[in-house]
Amino acid sequence: MQRKPHTVILLAVVVVSLGAGAGCDKLRARDKLNKGVQAYKAGQTDLAIEDFKTAKDLDPGLTNARLYLATAYSAQYIPGAPSPENVRNGQQAAQEFQEILQNDPNNLNAIDGIGSTLYNMAGGPPFDPKMMEESKSFHQKHIALKPDDPEPYYWVGVIDWSLAFRGNREMREEYNKTAKKSISDTDPMPPALATQFQTKYGTVVDEGVTGLQKAIQLREDYDDAMAYLNLLYRQKADMETTPAAHDADIKSAEDLVDKVKAIKQKKMEAPQPAS
Repeated sequence: MQRKPHTVILLAVVVVSLGAGAGCDKLRARDKLNKGVQAYKAGQTDLAIEDFKTAKDLDPGLTNARLYLATAYSAQYIPGAPSPENVRNGQQAAQEFQEILQNDPNNLNAIDGIGSTLYNMAGGPPFDPKMMEESKSFHQKHIALKPDDPEPYYWVGVIDWSLAFRGNREMREEYNKTAKKSISDTDPMPPALATQFQTKYGTVVDEGVTGLQKAIQLREDYDDAMAYLNLLYRQKADMETTPAAHDADIKSAEDLVDKVKAIKQKKMEAPQPAS
């Protein structure tokens, strides 16, 4: 059956109108995005969030609106604050980053954003080791996509230290409940406890050490990575069952402390580039 000429013309008008409407929505979305960015830079985060939400609704394909919205939620999250509103900010940030990754799985900004958000949320209280591992998985995904970037290696090391440090403290507390002679946080672990600690967290510490060493290899003056490598060597020392091995790890840690001090001093003395 053939369409009548006036019907074809009417359909064409409707299609053009719909196209024009979609185009207007995209323009309005970008306008809202720009206003949101200005509000965000001015510290008006609540206002910025509303602008980003509107931009996202007007143009769901506008990835920058989603990224800014997720980042704004993440910026409002205060690590450790237990209020429902604060927890909701963290959850909304993670959800927004996840939605971006559903459409763009290799978006590094979203990968880093959700990795950072989950790390902040996992720190508790209460401490959530499973969420820490989930955070680490996103930094490892960054490494798979961009292996020459030192930052994700650093974060793998930080997370592994967090897991080992927490485990160390919990094992000491449990040991002191029944031990004839309790140990302080700075005392070497008794050999039997050191072996248990190594069995449970040895792989985590080794992974963290390797990650931080890689970060330093990629950025020779990466003092933050050196600082955490120092802390991981101290966790490694608690896994040693002989005084000589323990002392060797502590020596490696202290050498890094001296190196960090030297780098920081050099940075302070270097002239700052004009802004």
